[in-house]
Amino acid sequence: MALLTASGLSVGRGDRRLLSGLCFAVEPGDVLHLRGRNGIGKSSLIEVLVGLRPPLAGTVQRPAFSDWHWIGHRNALNAELGVADNLLHWCRLQGLGQPALRPALERLGLERLQRRPVRTLSAGQKRRAALARLLVDPRPLWLLDEPLSGLDAQGVALLGELLVEQVAADGAVVITSHQKLPGRLARLRVMELR
Repeated sequence: MALLTASGLSVGRGDRRLLSGLCFAVEPGDVLHLRGRNGIGKSSLIEVLVGLRPPLAGTVQRPAFSDWHWIGHRNALNAELGVADNLLHWCRLQGLGQPALRPALERLGLERLQRRPVRTLSAGQKRRAALARLLVDPRPLWLLDEPLSGLDAQGVALLGELLVEQVAADGAVVITSHQKLPGRLARLRVMELR
């Protein structure tokens, strides 16, 4: 059974149509890699899939909000808070109480940075802090917009491990990236957006 379906989907920005006639389904174990040149509409498509932007036409069926994660370009981090406080604040907004943050911070190499204000972190460290949400609260569907941006080689490899683990646990991923995706992803589909 599909975790996400798009049917006859058209996406625009303002009054400009970017993509039209998109149809796809994402099932447990799938990775759908959305590719295309800058400005083609990859981020706008992700925004439609998560419900931040209405489609120009067509429909999207996705699971309940508590069953998917979205990580966008801006990471959704408060620049003045530390990494751990950002995660705790996000957990409270999700109604998660006090989950164990330490394993996620250690896995992403952030344990020594957990008290540092996010504004003092590098782009790659900020990206890792955003990705920590994937581990703090596992969910079946991930919608990731350019998650490789800012990551060094070690960070890219780590994201590859997380992708492999997600699909091995019958989760699914929709991901935009200009780069080849890391990890051995058996059910990887590439959709070239034109």
